[in-house]
Amino acid sequence: MFGTSGIRGTVGEEVTADLALAVGRAVASEGAETVVVGRDPRESGELLAAAASAGARECGATVLDAGMVSTPALARAVGREDADAGIMLTASHNPAPDNGLKLWNPSGQAFDTAQQEAIERRIGTEDYDLRAWDGIGEERDLPGVTDRHVDALVDAVAGTEEAEQPLAGLTVAVDVGNGAGGATADALTRLGAHVYTLNAQPDGSFPSRPSEPTGDNCQALREFVAGTDADLGVAHDGDADRMRACTESGRFVDGNVNLALFAGAVAREGTRVAAPLNVSLAVEDALEAKGASLTRTRVGDVFVAEAATDDDVVFGGEESGAWIWPDETLCPDGPLAACRLAALVAREGSLDALVDGVETYPHLYEVLETDRKRELMAAVEDLVRAEFDADRISAIDGVHVRTDDGWFMIRASGTEPKIRYRAEARDEADARRLLEVAKGFLGDAGDR
Repeated sequence: MFGTSGIRGTVGEEVTADLALAVGRAVASEGAETVVVGRDPRESGELLAAAASAGARECGATVLDAGMVSTPALARAVGREDADAGIMLTASHNPAPDNGLKLWNPSGQAFDTAQQEAIERRIGTEDYDLRAWDGIGEERDLPGVTDRHVDALVDAVAGTEEAEQPLAGLTVAVDVGNGAGGATADALTRLGAHVYTLNAQPDGSFPSRPSEPTGDNCQALREFVAGTDADLGVAHDGDADRMRACTESGRFVDGNVNLALFAGAVAREGTRVAAPLNVSLAVEDALEAKGASLTRTRVGDVFVAEAATDDDVVFGGEESGAWIWPDETLCPDGPLAACRLAALVAREGSLDALVDGVETYPHLYEVLETDRKRELMAAVEDLVRAEFDADRISAIDGVHVRTDDGWFMIRASGTEPKIRYRAEARDEADARRLLEVAKGFLGDAGDR
């Protein structure tokens, strides 16, 4: 039921009001007495939020209705309101026909694996603590969630700078993507920046561009920034848990480069940064220069956040645009990332120059379509373990192998009949050789 980032699927097929009702019931039956419920701008969000609220109330919980908000604003509200859980109706960067549910703890961390399994068990067995007529929970509006998020963003950035408006003189273009991330423009403005907005009207059909903020999807932002006086551009997905950026010349910033910049800005001697197994060697280099180290996790911001609960982890991120500063929140916070990137540019100068300062390496990637992915992955792991020393192998999420030249990774998709394999090395020839090694293991597994 749960994927790498909550529950997602097509509305009317995988995601229905029945499912939202069941999740609400399960969350309350697991002991949540107060639940914050919010949604992104998707057309189906209002109905699904009402169903999740009804389910929680049926099992005695008080529901605080946050209305249309970003995911990070909702996640922060859970702890601030002394609630026990949050339910966010969103499919994040997925297209308009999809929706989903993501569950949050008071710490701002998404429900971990054990909590997700408990929810799945209750739904699978219909084990709900349904209340009598006089035990049904109430629902109350929770206004001002986005305003409080903006306040937190301003405090997070201004509190680390000498100037009251540390972004004065900076110009930022914000592509909201018709999503719920309007807090970014408000926070940047309060911090002193001049802000241009694109696609700022919330619209769950995402008429201006697809919700996922990729380089291709953000072409209009890139052209706008390159043709104006903007110092950088930032873009969000539908629920604003992601942030991607472009430089003043309109160059889209590679996710691993952005990760290296953020990690390098906060890492200190003896600290750690959490990132998935497929993180680039560029991030390792940035951390090594600071005397810090990298902790690799399974793919998915849920697992990055789990690692970020350790006291010495100062940052976590994924190349897809999910950025976590555990001193602020364990939820990926796109608006916070936008404000912190703007602050970095204000301090250091040109984003183009910052990007050029991160050395990148050949990163190659291919896909095998197969309906035997589980069988093949089991065989791949056996073959790899017979070939490489155990200390070079991680099998927490597919199979990842470190070599003297770089690394390769073979991983089955969680949602599609595909196995993805990739390799990275500091030299093009080594990267291609490692990709062929990965491909060879898949071929040998298929011959078994």
